[in-house]
Amino acid sequence: MSKILIRGAKILGGEPQDVLIDGETIAEVGTDLGAEGARVVEAAGQILLPGLVDLHTHLREPGREDSETVLTGTKAAAVGGFTAVHAMANTFPVADTAGVVEQVWRLGKESGYCDVQPIGAVTVGLEGRQLAELGAMHDSAAGVRVFSDDGKCVDDAVIMRRALEYVKAFDGVVAQHAQEPRLTEGAQMNEGIVSAELGLSGWPAVAEESIIARDVLLAAHVGSRVHICHLSTAGSVEIVRWAKSKGWNVTAEVTPHHLLLTDELVRSYNPVYKVNPPLRTEADVMALREALADGTIDCVATDHAPHPHEDKDCEWGAAAMGMVGLETALSVVQHTMVDSGLLDWAGVADRMSFRPAHIGRLTGHGRAISPGEPANLTLHDSAYRGVVDPAGFASRSRNTPYEGRELPGRVTHTFLRGRATVVDGKLA
Repeated sequence: MSKILIRGAKILGGEPQDVLIDGETIAEVGTDLGAEGARVVEAAGQILLPGLVDLHTHLREPGREDSETVLTGTKAAAVGGFTAVHAMANTFPVADTAGVVEQVWRLGKESGYCDVQPIGAVTVGLEGRQLAELGAMHDSAAGVRVFSDDGKCVDDAVIMRRALEYVKAFDGVVAQHAQEPRLTEGAQMNEGIVSAELGLSGWPAVAEESIIARDVLLAAHVGSRVHICHLSTAGSVEIVRWAKSKGWNVTAEVTPHHLLLTDELVRSYNPVYKVNPPLRTEADVMALREALADGTIDCVATDHAPHPHEDKDCEWGAAAMGMVGLETALSVVQHTMVDSGLLDWAGVADRMSFRPAHIGRLTGHGRAISPGEPANLTLHDSAYRGVVDPAGFASRSRNTPYEGRELPGRVTHTFLRGRATVVDGKLA
């Protein structure tokens, strides 16, 4: 590989510096670095971050290639500044065996746009009755460390306990989709004033909070790691904060859309706002932002959930749940957290790279921008302002809640082990 000199970037929002990439690694960091033989990227005023890491991505392949493929999903990830994503297990067939997770892992290797770390299912077929091949998936070429039935809750307490006990042997983590199924049967949106006025069946906050409370207690009892997916309520924040105060090994994520959007948007009956867990209240949004800022919530995860046009362009009750999020995540975080003064860019690097890489036990990602480290980097123009146009997305799907909305910032360059996957905002 040729050398690349990134000139004048603000590393984690600090003073401008140059970064020299030589092959797959960072060779030098400093000022007025020589550029002989190097391709120069003029980055004055831009923010240089470690490559972003997503703990929660739906790539849909195998089985739902009409929504997304590993190739199109990793292209979308690169455009959004991600150099690694964790692929959820709710594919067809379900990623509940070594064979399926290895297939997804190899497809990621072939795509070349970002690293793909498969997440294995906790139970066979996501049915919640029998543990999947957790050990075999961990011992496979994919080296699975995170397990989740995301899309469904592991609601059986005994199964959840056994899973936590099993993964403890290899420092794995169970990522829980916290949703008590009996309390959300037929639910269409957040339970509250808006659901009552619209006449839509409500999804109560306690359905999430009760599962989180049970699971942090189980994790403490077993001495294992539990990760809470897409935290969405103020009550959930308080439970996680309490568990952490006990010193228990509990981590949590929040999605960009739960940091910005509220259930008031459902008044439009536009199915683009239908998501699991549902959009909550303004008070919940503020609590989530504060918890991300103070570290109670460890990281931002996109829950990128692509769907074909026909699954969202229909009446509310029949529409699929989910939103695409890889290509807009960093802009939403800038808008809600940085521009509001709740986080600085070093905090963004922590919540969108360092911590998710640590939770997923990824090597080579979430590392400091310093000599000798892998050149997984994201260059972000925070001064940019633009209107979201899904027609230009790299994702195969277009179900974004931000269409027509102005958001700040744009990823100009993404580097995966020294190779530019995105240049001037476009796929290389």
